[in-house]
Amino acid sequence: MATRARTPPREHLPLLVVGIVLFIGSELMFFASLFGMYFTLRAQSSHWAPPDIKVDFVRLFFTLVLLASSFTMQMGMHRLKQGNVASFKRWTWLTWLMGAAFLGAQGHEWATVPFQISTNAYGSAFFAMTGFHGLHVFAGLMIMLVIQGRAAAGAYSANEHAGVEVATYYWHFVDVVWIGLFSTIFIVR
Repeated sequence: MATRARTPPREHLPLLVVGIVLFIGSELMFFASLFGMYFTLRAQSSHWAPPDIKVDFVRLFFTLVLLASSFTMQMGMHRLKQGNVASFKRWTWLTWLMGAAFLGAQGHEWATVPFQISTNAYGSAFFAMTGFHGLHVFAGLMIMLVIQGRAAAGAYSANEHAGVEVATYYWHFVDVVWIGLFSTIFIVR
């Protein structure tokens, strides 16, 4: 009688991870429609971006802060997978502070740009795109607060971290979207 070789059990992705991948896919379609709106309006407008809407130090600095927060979030995830929950919490708090600083800078920008959402097509596109992105940053910050609360209750470990993993994917998504928005609004114009 021949013996069958045992195959090791296959490791499955947690359903939460599958869910966030599908959710991010739908969010990509949402932001793609915003980019489509922007370029359609731009193609049909004779006067587009005001001259002071360009890359400046403050915009670039806070963009770099947001992009660096992807690194800090990933470091937190890495530390959690190593079993270092205390380090994970510190990295996540740092990420939260960086995201909050970015959101504060966006709020300041909204209050100081020389146009409103109703001024022209550019104003509508600018506030719609940056507003929806800001809403996603805010959602990410709220998710991080929930994660911190769950971490304080002992919900995460080196073996139990799917919730943090999906939050990390979401945060990376928010950062990648900002690269596209920043390039479109301030560089391509």
